[in-house]
Amino acid sequence: MAEAKAPPSPAHVARNAAAILEGALLAFVAGFVDTCGFIALFGLFTAHVTGNFVLIGAALADYHGGLIAKLLALPLFIIIVAIIRTMTLLLEDRRMNAAVPLLGFQILFLAGFLACGIAAAPLPDGDAPMAVLTGMLAVTAMAIQNAASRTVFTMHTPTTVMTGNVTQVIIDLVDLSFGRAEAEARLRVRKMVPAILAFTIGAAGGALGYIFAGFWCLALPIAILAVVFTRETQRKV
Repeated sequence: MAEAKAPPSPAHVARNAAAILEGALLAFVAGFVDTCGFIALFGLFTAHVTGNFVLIGAALADYHGGLIAKLLALPLFIIIVAIIRTMTLLLEDRRMNAAVPLLGFQILFLAGFLACGIAAAPLPDGDAPMAVLTGMLAVTAMAIQNAASRTVFTMHTPTTVMTGNVTQVIIDLVDLSFGRAEAEARLRVRKMVPAILAFTIGAAGGALGYIFAGFWCLALPIAILAVVFTRETQRKV
């Protein structure tokens, strides 16, 4: 007879609950910033950077500006992810919570996105130096979140691109309906569904926020990141 598994400890349950909450908050930030940036920066994807390849191809048929930022986004993204990975390894060697400085840097660059966008507005030309600089600050902020989700936030569901999450949730739900899913599948669904919903709400919020408040709407995701930052400063490694 198979040995029954012990129920999860209260500490484990608390960690999972915290991961679900923080994952949803970060997914909201990603959806908000990516949508706001797409509208404000002539179709630039700041979180889902590979989406810019499609737009670069589309520009060959019907150019609407902003090509320079799209071309720079991926190499900048690669450089930032490499820097963040190096930083996390050095901090982990010193047994420090790498999430704290990463969130701090993301807040800093997102605040730079806000300030530069306000200074440059209105943006009549997506290839203007200030428009490109504004976009690169946003790409840097979201590259940090992309890297953090793969390194320091491993208990979270991915928070910046939802295609994989949606695919996995559908697979797990089908498996659950056939009684073939393990406990891990139920946990994935509990983590991924809030993140998917939060990203969707964030995307709508980013669009409406930019329409009604311009770049000032970025104060909301900055405030949310500050909440996550504060939570992480209180967590032991």
